[in-house]
Amino acid sequence: MTDETPRKGPLAGLRVLDFSRILSGPYASMVLADMGAEVIKVEPLGKGDETRNFPPFQGPLSHYFMALNRNKESIALDLKSPRGADLARRMAAEADVVLENFRPGVMERLGLGYEALSAVNPRLVYCSISGFGEGSPLSDRPAFDIVAQALSGVMSVNREPGQAPNKLGLPLGDMAGSIFAVFGILAALTQRGATGRGQKVDVAMLDSLIGMLGYLAQIYFVTGTAPQPVGTKHGSLTPYGAFPTSDGHVIVACLTEGFWHNFARSLDAPELIDDPRFARYETRLTHRAELEALIEARMVRNDTAWWLARLDAFDVPNAPILDVGEALEQPHVLARGLVETVEHPQAGTMRLVRGPIRFDGAGPAPAVPPRLLGEDAAAVLGRVLGLGSDAVSDLVAAGVVGAPPLPEDLSERV
Repeated sequence: MTDETPRKGPLAGLRVLDFSRILSGPYASMVLADMGAEVIKVEPLGKGDETRNFPPFQGPLSHYFMALNRNKESIALDLKSPRGADLARRMAAEADVVLENFRPGVMERLGLGYEALSAVNPRLVYCSISGFGEGSPLSDRPAFDIVAQALSGVMSVNREPGQAPNKLGLPLGDMAGSIFAVFGILAALTQRGATGRGQKVDVAMLDSLIGMLGYLAQIYFVTGTAPQPVGTKHGSLTPYGAFPTSDGHVIVACLTEGFWHNFARSLDAPELIDDPRFARYETRLTHRAELEALIEARMVRNDTAWWLARLDAFDVPNAPILDVGEALEQPHVLARGLVETVEHPQAGTMRLVRGPIRFDGAGPAPAVPPRLLGEDAAAVLGRVLGLGSDAVSDLVAAGVVGAPPLPEDLSERV
C-alpha cells in the first residue's frame, strides 16, 4: 500500500530567496517549496506581487496568487532604498538560491545581481528567468507568455487546419521557463556539492519553448517544411485525436500497430487491418482522410459513454474531454490526493492543487496557505538575520520593511 505520510521533502534545509513575481518565477519557487525548500518571497513594499490584485478573490487573496504561492513566507521590502537593498543582500548571503524574473539588468541596478551577491556568498546558485535571456537581440523587450508562444512556433500549430492561430490554454511559455529553471537550479546545486561553488543559471521562456518543440522541430530539419496544424490529430500518426460521437467527442490514441488493430476490431471493421490503404503507418497517413471519414461515420452512431466502455473493453487508449472542473473532481484526482483543503485565517476554507511529485510513495507535507503581504517579516528577519522585534519595528517605521496587515485592515473582495 502506498505510504501517504507527509514528510518535509528532499529539499528540506535549502533556503530560497525569491524575488520573482507573476508566474514564471513563482511557479518555480513553489515547486521547490513543495519539495521541502524554505522559500522566502520578497515583494515590493505596498503593492506586493502584481498578481495579488488579479480578480476573482477569496477574501483578501487573489485566485492567481493563491495558485502559485503556497508554502512560502512573505516579506515586503523597499529594494530601491539603500537599507532595503542592504537587507536583501544580507539575506542572500544566508541563502542557497536566489530566484528572480525581472528584465536583464534590473537586479544589477539594485545592487542585487549575480556578481554582487556571489562575491559575498560564493556558494549561491542564482537563477534568472526572463523572456529572452542574456545576449539575445530581444533581451530588453518585455515578454509575457503569449509573446513567447507566438515566437516559438507553438501557436502556429495549435489550431484546426484553416483556423486562426491560438495560444495554448495553459500558460506554457511561463511554465516552461519555470520547469527548466527548477532543472537548472537542481543541477547547479548538485555541482555545488562537488565543487563548493554556486553559479548563475540563465533561463529564457522562449528558449524553453523552443527546447520543447521536440519532433516538430525535427520535422522541419528533416523535410525543410514547417509542420502544419492538425488540431487534435497527430501529424505523423493516425488514427489519433478527437472523434465525434452522437453526443460529443472521444479521444483515441493509436500510437502502435497493436492499438490500431484493437481499434479496428472495436469498430466492427477488422477488414481495415489488412486493407492496403491502412495496413501501415505510412499508408494510413497517405489515406488519412478516407480512414478518418470511415471512423467518424461509425463512431457517430453511438454516444460517448458507449464508446468509452467499448474502447476500454478492446484495450484502446481513450479518454473523454473534460472541462477543468470535471478534471479536478475526477476519481483519479481523489485517489492520488491531488487536491487538498486548507484553512486560511482570513480567506477561510480553500482548496489547492498539491505538488505532483512523490518520494518513496509519500506525498508532500500539507500545504501552508498563501501568505498576506509582509506577513512573515518579523519571523524571517529574526530567523535569517537575527534581528529582534525592536529592530524590525524600526525598519517598518522607516518604511523599509512592510508591516503585516491587521485583520481590521482586510476588506472583503469578491
